[in-house]
Amino acid sequence: MSEVVLLMPNKWLSEEKLIAVTGLRPGTISRARRESWMQGREYIHFSPDGEPKPNSECLYNREAINEWIERQASKQPGAQIALKG
Repeated sequence: MSEVVLLMPNKWLSEEKLIAVTGLRPGTISRARRESWMQGREYIHFSPDGEPKPNSECLYNREAINEWIERQASKQPGAQIALKG
């Protein structure tokens, strides 16, 4: 019998874990980082030496990204038409 381990996601996730938790695709994450997300809010650069650089790996704030996704609910194409009907 195999053992099942339940992990609770941390506030800050690697891109790999963000993809697993949210279903976002790598291209979507990259574009959102360039066009929508704010460094320090939805993502941060980090480095093992404590001195992150622009090309350092990113960690993503799962909570802020979920809020960003939720804010899009009222902006859905045709949403206002459906509400009137």
